[in-house]
Amino acid sequence: MKYTLRQLEVFLAVAHTENISRAAAGLAMSQSAASGALSDLERQFDIQLFDRLGKRLQINELGCLLRPRAEALLDQARELELALSRHADVGQLKLGATLTIGNYLAVELIARFMAKHHSTVSLHVANTADIVARLANFDLDIGLVEGEPRNPALSVTHWLGDELVVFCAPGHPLAQKGALSDADLIGAEWILRESGSGTRQAFDRAMVGILPDLTVQLELQHTEAIKRAVEKQLGISCLSRIALEDAFHSGRLVPLAVPHRDFKREFYIVLHRRKYRTAGIEHWLELCRQVALEPPWCDEPP
Repeated sequence: MKYTLRQLEVFLAVAHTENISRAAAGLAMSQSAASGALSDLERQFDIQLFDRLGKRLQINELGCLLRPRAEALLDQARELELALSRHADVGQLKLGATLTIGNYLAVELIARFMAKHHSTVSLHVANTADIVARLANFDLDIGLVEGEPRNPALSVTHWLGDELVVFCAPGHPLAQKGALSDADLIGAEWILRESGSGTRQAFDRAMVGILPDLTVQLELQHTEAIKRAVEKQLGISCLSRIALEDAFHSGRLVPLAVPHRDFKREFYIVLHRRKYRTAGIEHWLELCRQVALEPPWCDEPP
């Protein structure tokens, strides 16, 4: 075999950082050793994997073609190493979740997963655009997102159904209305999630036809900040029912009926199509399938 796993590690680290020094630091190697490993790999096969742009190394077309296969090979090597060591049956799992899922669903899922498997789980919570970018770059193993990604490199599977709810503070003038009209929606001041979030995408779809006429007072990245702003009567908003159940139950916030608008949406499981599915990934996917069949997520009781 003409290449080593260490050479592949250097290749992937440089593809990620676009810099030999940062790649070497991440692998606890000297810069000269990392540079030598990459040069040896390219020289052995008479290929060039990167375009040199000053100190920046930008992966080229051949490098992009080989990168998923190298990622998969190293994932398999790590899984084999873990099996040989017999310390655990599942290695580290790197999850990404959008804010609603990350803040209200993912922690319970992680607890159930870790109770059954001796594993380390890391969770990165961000908006859909960020999670999709990290999955495409092999920085995450699995993504749980609120918006449907449009990236051909990713595999997208329906997971759970969800519903957005328009809401306000109990003292807001709209709180006593039976149902809101389009005129009410246009006349209100809105506090919304930022562009690029799955929640904002679903809201924009629901408001088709009147979206340009809405007054957006604030755009905030966090659901709890939006809820507090609405409690202070700075405006009305629209978030997942999952994020609002406690506030509705306590009376801090009240739902507003908008029956002529469709606020249903989906949650998705996303993986890179070329990602090697380790035992940990397969176990996580099975857990997600089980959760989808449990009330209240399933359409009918099992």
